[in-house]
Amino acid sequence: MKTNLRQFCFCAVFTALCAVCAQIQIPLPMVPINLALFAVHLAGALLGAKRGVAAVAAYVMLGALGAPVFAGFAGGVQVIMGKTGGYLLGYLIAALLVGLLRARWGIGYWRLCFAMALGTAGCYFFGTVWFMAVTGTGIWTSLISCVFPFLAGDALKIALAAYLARRLAAPLRTLGGEI
Repeated sequence: MKTNLRQFCFCAVFTALCAVCAQIQIPLPMVPINLALFAVHLAGALLGAKRGVAAVAAYVMLGALGAPVFAGFAGGVQVIMGKTGGYLLGYLIAALLVGLLRARWGIGYWRLCFAMALGTAGCYFFGTVWFMAVTGTGIWTSLISCVFPFLAGDALKIALAAYLARRLAAPLRTLGGEI
């Protein structure tokens, strides 16, 4: 029972971290740059696939129910159904991939970076296909608007998230966490 409560609390902390990181943003015309994917990477790496996805799903559900947790303090199902909704749902893919690959490959820095890069690619793919469907734009316009401007920033997020995941793994383990 004590372990379940701890795991629930860890998920809640990472849900809150996603909400806070989403507010740290640089607005752009099509899709804002924010730090939510950084929190998603940490959730997958530190909580594992199952709990990482649960934490991110709780974040998405809170937003869908109207809590102002998405970028720019937005909330509601209309945000998920809008042009950036695919990226929000893509966070689930990213957390799943990072968690699964971390479990398989371990907590080495470069392995975590690669797992997070694959998670980001999954998020980009799903989000960009969604964006194209909602806006009716072509692949190149969508990539120029929704992927290329984010590559350098996401590389920095990955580098920092992998570093922090390695640093936080041992303390989290002593608290009864996934790692």
